[in-house]
Amino acid sequence: MHSLSPPAFRHLAGRPLYAGVIVVLIAAALEIGWLHLLDGFEYRVSDFFVRRHAAELEPDPDIVIVDIDEKSFARMHDSAGKWPWPRAIHAELLQGIEAQQPRAVVFDILFSEADTYRPDSDRAFNLALQGTDNVYLPLVRLPARDDVNGVALADVATLLKIEPTPAAQRDARVALLPPQAVDVAHWRTGIINFNEDPDGVGRRYWTAMPAYGWRIPSLPSRVAADLGFTVPGEDTIILQWRGQAGSFRHISYSDLFEDFSRRSRTRPPDELRGKIVIIGSAASLLQDLRVTPLSSLYPGVEVLATAIDNLKNQRWMRRAPPYAAIALAAVLMLALFGAFRARRHLMETGIALAVVSALLLGASYAALGTQLLLPVLVPLIFAWAYYLYGALLAYLREKETREQAVRLFSRFLNPDVVRKIVDQGETIESLSGRTRQLTILFSDIRGFTTLAETHPPQQIVSLLNRYFSRQVEVIFRHGGTLDKFIGDCIMAFWGAPFEDEQHARHAVAAALEMEQVLLAFRAELGAAGHNFDVGIGINSGTAVVGFIGAEQKLDYTAIGDAVNLASRIEGLTKEAGSRILVSQATAEACGNAYEFASRGSFKVKGRAQEVALFEPKQKAACFLV
Repeated sequence: MHSLSPPAFRHLAGRPLYAGVIVVLIAAALEIGWLHLLDGFEYRVSDFFVRRHAAELEPDPDIVIVDIDEKSFARMHDSAGKWPWPRAIHAELLQGIEAQQPRAVVFDILFSEADTYRPDSDRAFNLALQGTDNVYLPLVRLPARDDVNGVALADVATLLKIEPTPAAQRDARVALLPPQAVDVAHWRTGIINFNEDPDGVGRRYWTAMPAYGWRIPSLPSRVAADLGFTVPGEDTIILQWRGQAGSFRHISYSDLFEDFSRRSRTRPPDELRGKIVIIGSAASLLQDLRVTPLSSLYPGVEVLATAIDNLKNQRWMRRAPPYAAIALAAVLMLALFGAFRARRHLMETGIALAVVSALLLGASYAALGTQLLLPVLVPLIFAWAYYLYGALLAYLREKETREQAVRLFSRFLNPDVVRKIVDQGETIESLSGRTRQLTILFSDIRGFTTLAETHPPQQIVSLLNRYFSRQVEVIFRHGGTLDKFIGDCIMAFWGAPFEDEQHARHAVAAALEMEQVLLAFRAELGAAGHNFDVGIGINSGTAVVGFIGAEQKLDYTAIGDAVNLASRIEGLTKEAGSRILVSQATAEACGNAYEFASRGSFKVKGRAQEVALFEPKQKAACFLV
């Protein structure tokens, strides 16, 4: 029988594990460092954590949004008309706000075109801007395809606070949409372009948008720099969201505008003192709604407010470097590799990985409190992928082990016993080198030489196969293990691979039935079977049981003095004139299950003392259970 020895099998099982961990580690490094194909999954988990974390936070109370809400559109229809309102309306509001001495007034409204129908209104707005140094207006960077018709950056760099880098192209042109309705003297501007990730969700805000080696500041960066807040050197910041949509303090545009128009005002006269006031709209009518981690309909004015809040309070998020995620993936997979190599139970390994996954996700959430984004999902995806790969290898290994066990044991055991062994997960190692109490049976054919001389070889082979098949069925039926065929001899034993307290009784029962099978077989042979007979020798004792042989061929066999004695007893059956002889140890082990007739004591090779032998007889009306 050909099979792999245990060391060779472990060797083959180890190579796929080595290859698998290397392949998965390389794939993880490529994904985390370059491909980013799984970022969408990481974003989903990160966004969920960010939403939960943001709900526990409050935005800066010194940032106030004057909201052009639905109520304002309804209440100001008579005085301002349809949108866009005359800029004189904004001028009146601005004058009222400035009177309260805010720290800054930031418009989230474009003034990109002059009002040709109401030029006086534009002049009123410009007059309101005179003498102010804290009013900021938005700038839009148009698509790069329009840059050929844009402005020369070198010409407007000083005016717009655009900074050159060492790589700046001096002749670069960029398409910008400045507040052209406002006098250039009042152009305190910055870009408000929405910065979205590849999945369409805005998680970052520009601090400065790069263009041909130049850095165009964002509106929040311009405000922050003028107010003395530190602006990071990176092009973007990851926003730390606070609260939900509407969490910033909102004042309805119409409420403020109407109060400024009253002689006797009802609102506090200094409610905006020292505040950063952002004038914009959260109304769905103007469709300035963005997709963010908090909502798919998040007001753009609150995105702007969040960016200013982050810069003012130095609390933007920072993402762990890519090498941290790669290192985490490596640690996880090497730990799994070690567990697989140590043959740890697959379920235990899976539970351990699940616990580690939960802990890492919990750590990722907790890290938000320190303004750190700790991406762990992609490393976990690769770790679980390697776990599933290892589980597949374990399944294939188990399948191979089962098939190997079936191949090995089907020669020796009843198929039902084979299934039991396989179901219990027994292996070559677990079934080898055991010392057991056994009963060993040898059955040798007599008169075979005469039969072989008088019949063709093919017929002899067919006859032997028929005879052996019937006798093996008897052995299996009584729970015996077929050890081997030695020429025309059968060797079997009871008591292994499963322990059998009644091994002697079952062996004798099998021998008695084998005798009946022999007689029936002789009758079938007719005259040709006249000299066909057997001798059966049985002994009970201690023997070592296991798979013994070379790597190319293993046999499940029993070795020891008890086995040798059983063979010697079989050789004495002809001399004693009995088909079946058992040792005194076997007779005593059978108790009173059978009648035993003494056949005397015989000299046995290798033993100083003679051995007493007995012939078993079935008791009348005795049924062996």
